[in-house]
Amino acid sequence: MRRSYISGSQHWWAKAAITWHQRRTEWIGDQSKKSQRVPKDPVISWSTTYDDLLSTNEPFPQPIPLPEMVDFLVDIWSEEGLYD
Repeated sequence: MRRSYISGSQHWWAKAAITWHQRRTEWIGDQSKKSQRVPKDPVISWSTTYDDLLSTNEPFPQPIPLPEMVDFLVDIWSEEGLYD
């Protein structure tokens, strides 16, 4: 009885893992078919300050990629001792 439970459990886990990988591939796509992105110049200038960027209600002239904005904020917060 114990042996059949273990083999049934392993079968369930294997099937679940296969299904998870299939759904993940559907969600993110086949990475081998995607073209390599050429790195773009940063939108935020190295000399931009927190006040320059966020003290206005005007929209940004162009979208700022999330990773770039996160890096910017972490740098600012680190300098001000707000991020450890």
